[in-house]
Amino acid sequence: MTRTLVLGGARSGKSAYAERLAAESGKEVVYIATATAGDSEMASRIAHHRAGRPAEWITVEEPLALGNQLLRWSSPERLIMVDCLTLWLSNLLFSGGQEYPDVGAIALPALFHEQQDMLASALTKCASDVVLVSNEVGLGIMPMGAVSRCFMDEQGRLNQSVAAICDRAVFVAAGLPLVLKG
Repeated sequence: MTRTLVLGGARSGKSAYAERLAAESGKEVVYIATATAGDSEMASRIAHHRAGRPAEWITVEEPLALGNQLLRWSSPERLIMVDCLTLWLSNLLFSGGQEYPDVGAIALPALFHEQQDMLASALTKCASDVVLVSNEVGLGIMPMGAVSRCFMDEQGRLNQSVAAICDRAVFVAAGLPLVLKG
């Protein structure tokens, strides 16, 4: 089975590229959405994404237990698309409901590393082709605030970890794919 990581910045075309890969696979598609509608603007974004997906795709909404869902839907006849690892990581970061300091060290919730380990394990065991979408957040300046820097660091680590497991990695900019691996 093929594992593909699709990276890009905001509005780079990464989701559209990943959806094209899924549609062209000829397999049943399970779309795992990690976003949660915390406000009306995010709800509108989610609705826009939903409206653009083919009706025959199975949509699973999972903000935290991503590895479990990969294994649950695992089948050689399926392609599983995950959109996106960035929101998933953010969900994990704030899963404990704690307030983070503006400066200083960040204590990550126990669920944070546990779920990342489960994802890595599931990616190696899943019988489906998998396409994962993630943001490349390390191309800009170092952000202000401890939680923002922590998020940038952890997103970079997650992307590296997933890319190491994947057979392919593609960077998308201006809607154009650049193959990094595979």
